[in-house]
Amino acid sequence: MQNVFQGRSLLAEKDFTKEELMYFIDFSAHLKDMKKKGIPHRYLEGKNIALLFEKASTRTRSAFTVAAIDLGAHPEYLGKDDIQIGKKESVEDTAKVLGGMFDGIEFRGFKQENVELLAKYSGVPVWNGLTDEWHPTQMIADYLTLKENFGTLENLTLAYVGDGRNNVANSLLVTGAILGVNVRIVSPESLFPDQELIDLAREFGNGSGAEILITADVNEGVKGADALYTDVWVSMGEEDKFAERVNLLKPYQINMKMMKATGKDETILLHCLPAFHDTETEYGKMVKENFGEVEMEVTDEVFRSKHARQFDQAENRMHSIKAIMAATLGNLFIPRV
Repeated sequence: MQNVFQGRSLLAEKDFTKEELMYFIDFSAHLKDMKKKGIPHRYLEGKNIALLFEKASTRTRSAFTVAAIDLGAHPEYLGKDDIQIGKKESVEDTAKVLGGMFDGIEFRGFKQENVELLAKYSGVPVWNGLTDEWHPTQMIADYLTLKENFGTLENLTLAYVGDGRNNVANSLLVTGAILGVNVRIVSPESLFPDQELIDLAREFGNGSGAEILITADVNEGVKGADALYTDVWVSMGEEDKFAERVNLLKPYQINMKMMKATGKDETILLHCLPAFHDTETEYGKMVKENFGEVEMEVTDEVFRSKHARQFDQAENRMHSIKAIMAATLGNLFIPRV
């Protein structure tokens, strides 16, 4: 029985080839179709999955839980008060303990080093549900959503607008470069991605034909884009930077003017959520009171418009995570990709 994915971890997209990432995307679409048709796909019957969460989550936790259950596995949630990674127990020791009890481990937290240590010492597949550097499970869902909308990823252009050095921007840049999607990071110069990351993306782009553009010029960055993608202006753990970010990123808010600046009527909006597009949250109310803003990275008009695909994207987290777990743990017949 052959499977090029069996036993592998998904820690960062840069560890996989274009063909391997496309397999994840296409297998996600297949599993999505099976679920819609009510066809069972219990490839992980009898397996136990540990879900380690240092950072809170709605989509990642829900996606891993439902995906595991659909696959016949039992997911066990371990929140920040349940695990002692790096505090009372080293990551290495935790990895060995969990690896002896579970068949696979998901980790969502801060340090990329921690998810890598879990993979090194646990002896089971480890899936990165988000770290400060990378967000690979999000990427399979994002590029699946693009492919669903345009039928292909060939020659597409995705413009990420906002904080250009967060994990989502990093992952979009490198994953797009591997897949042959043109990626533009449109942000203030002070929030450009690290040069090392830009160089890595350009290196992948040389092989795939993807064009990489890093610019502070909104009109240059969004012109001709098939998708505009944004994320929150202030990431978890950076709340002290609120005033600075709101002032800096206001010109990078996705609004209808920016949508029209793409020059394409069929441009879609992508957002990994949660989004601050109104004041219906405690967070939104706080921003309005302190900064006088009722919308942040995306306007409510765009968020609710015909361009919006963020809820399809959110659902696709579950289908893509299911594909990743099944491919790496399910003893499937995948001879080569």
